[in-house]
Amino acid sequence: MARILIVDDAKFMRLTLSNILQKGEHHVVGEAENGTQAVEMFEAEQPDLVTMDITMPELNGLDAMKKILSNNPKAKIVMCSAMGQQKMVVEAIEAGAKDFIVKPFDESRVLEAINRVLG
Repeated sequence: MARILIVDDAKFMRLTLSNILQKGEHHVVGEAENGTQAVEMFEAEQPDLVTMDITMPELNGLDAMKKILSNNPKAKIVMCSAMGQQKMVVEAIEAGAKDFIVKPFDESRVLEAINRVLG
């Protein structure tokens, strides 16, 4: 059972993802609503994987991911993007994201991506 940190500024999205992950028998160790919180919670929880929204207040997902990876090069981060954010997704993958999932979330696609990244 993987320990997963969910990062999204929308509570509804965090809830949706949390439900999908729990159905897939993963354990949600925390939820962050911005990049600053995400970095702090990653350090505190050391999760196996992070789902990271790209567009957030304070510190966006791309910058939060870079901060996490600079301290934890082996961190596994899956970006969450809305349609039309392809450029950001490409940038995220180049910067170290392991995969991405697109909103609105498709349960089987989410679990497939998470399980693949977890190996």
